[in-house]
Amino acid sequence: MRRLRCAVFLVFVGRSLPEASAQDVPLFTSDFPAEELVARRDRVSEAIGPQAVALIQGAPSPSAYLRFRQTNEFYYLSGLEVPHAYLLLDGSSRRSFLYLPHRNPNRERGEGKSLSAEDAEEVKKLTGVSGVFGLEAMNEHLSRALLRERPRPLFTPLAPAEGAATNRDLALRAVADWTADPWDGQVSREARFLALLKSRFPGLEVRDLSPVLDGLRLIKSPREVALIRRSTRLAGLAILEAMRSTRPGILEQELDGVAKFVFFRNGAQGEAYYSLIASGPNAWYPHYNAGKRRLRDGELLLMDFAPDVGYLVSDITRMWPVNGRFSSEQRALYQFYVACYRAILKAIRPGVTHTQAKQEAATAMEKILAGARLAKPTHLKAGADFVKSYRDSAGQGRLGHFVGMATHDVGADDGPLRPGMVFTIEPALRVPEEQLYIRLEDLIVVGEQAAEVVSAWLPMDPDEIEKVMREDGILDRYPADEVAPR
Repeated sequence: MRRLRCAVFLVFVGRSLPEASAQDVPLFTSDFPAEELVARRDRVSEAIGPQAVALIQGAPSPSAYLRFRQTNEFYYLSGLEVPHAYLLLDGSSRRSFLYLPHRNPNRERGEGKSLSAEDAEEVKKLTGVSGVFGLEAMNEHLSRALLRERPRPLFTPLAPAEGAATNRDLALRAVADWTADPWDGQVSREARFLALLKSRFPGLEVRDLSPVLDGLRLIKSPREVALIRRSTRLAGLAILEAMRSTRPGILEQELDGVAKFVFFRNGAQGEAYYSLIASGPNAWYPHYNAGKRRLRDGELLLMDFAPDVGYLVSDITRMWPVNGRFSSEQRALYQFYVACYRAILKAIRPGVTHTQAKQEAATAMEKILAGARLAKPTHLKAGADFVKSYRDSAGQGRLGHFVGMATHDVGADDGPLRPGMVFTIEPALRVPEEQLYIRLEDLIVVGEQAAEVVSAWLPMDPDEIEKVMREDGILDRYPADEVAPR
C-alpha cells in the first residue's frame, strides 16, 4: 500500500508540474548583438544580388547524448542555437526570415526551454530578422519568393556544414568515405537538401552560397577576435598545466584530461579539435590522436590542442622533454628550429603577401643555418632540408592556415595580409633517421599597424620550458586511482 501511495503521489506531482519552470539559462548568445548579425546578412544579400534569395539549413537534433551545437554557417548569420532551423534571405528587400520547430512541452519539461516558433517576437528582437514562422510556412514563402514572373535563383551552401570540432577538409573526407563505401553510399546532408529543393521546385536554379560565406568569414570582427584571443589564452593555460604535469610513465591521454579541465573550468563550450598529444615517435604523425602511449624518459612530447569558445577557436602547439630537461642534442636542434621559427614570425606584417613574407624568412633562415652548430650530421642535414624546403615553398602556398570558427578556417586569399585576418604558422622539421619531428604553432592576428602573435606569452625557449616543468602540476595533486591500469 505504501508503494502504491508513493506512485500515486509521483504521478500527481508530475502532472502538476508547470509547462516550463523558471530557468536561469541564457537562450541566446551574448557574444554578438543583433546589429552585427544583421550586418552579416546584409553583406550576403549584397553578394547574391537583388534577383536572388538564399536559404541556409541549420543543424539537426543530435543522435546521441551530446549537447546541441549549431553549424558554423547558420550560427554566423543568426546566432541561433535551435535544431532544425532555416534562414531565408531575400536579396531584393534585404529582409530575412527564420523558420523554427514549434514548441515541444514534453521535451521542455525534461530538458528546459528552447526557442521556438511560438517565441517569434523574442527571436526577432534577439536576431534582428524580419519574421519568425513555423516550419510549415517555409514551403509557401519559398514558393512566393522563387516563382515570380521571372524565376529567381536560390543560393544555398553546397559544402558540408561545419559542426562541433569540424573543418571543411574533414567534412569533405567524411562524405568521400561514405560514398566510397559500397555498403553505405550515403550522400551529404547538403546533397539531400538540394535534391529535396529540386523535387519541389522543378527547374530551380541553385547556386553555391559557400564561397560567399567563406569570403565574409575571412576577415574577423573585433568581437570575433576577442573570442579567438580567449580561446588562445585557454589553450596556452592548458599547455602550461600539461607541462607541469608531464612525467615519464603517464599516458598521453592523461594530459588530454588536464587540458579539458582547464578549458571547461574557464568557460569553453567544447574542443576545437581532438587533442594531438604525441610522445616520442608518435609525433612523426602530425595528426596522431590515439593518446594511448606511455611517456618515456629521454623523449620529446608534442601537444597541439585548443578549445571552442563561443564558436570561435584557436590552434596552438608546443614541445617539451618528457623528463623535464632537454638533452644537449635535443636542445641544439630545438634552438636551431626556434631561431628559424622566429624569423618567420618577424617577417609577418600587414601589407606583405604570403610569398614575400616566406622569401624574407627563408633568407634569414639561410643565415641561421650557416652559423648552426648541431650535434649530429643527421641533424645538420635535417636543418638544411628544412630551410631548403621552406625556400622552395615560398611561392607555392600560404604562411599557414586561417583560424576562426573552424581550426582550419575557410577563406581563400593569397594576397597581401589585411587587418582582421587570423592564422597560424606551423613549419615542421623532420629527422627521418631518428623519426624525430619538431613543430611549434602560434596564433597571429593581423592589425592595422602590425601583426600580433597572440600566443607569444607561452614559453618556447628551453630554459623557460624547463622552469615551468619544475613546478607541481595538477596530476601531482590528484594521482591516478590505485586500480587504474598502469
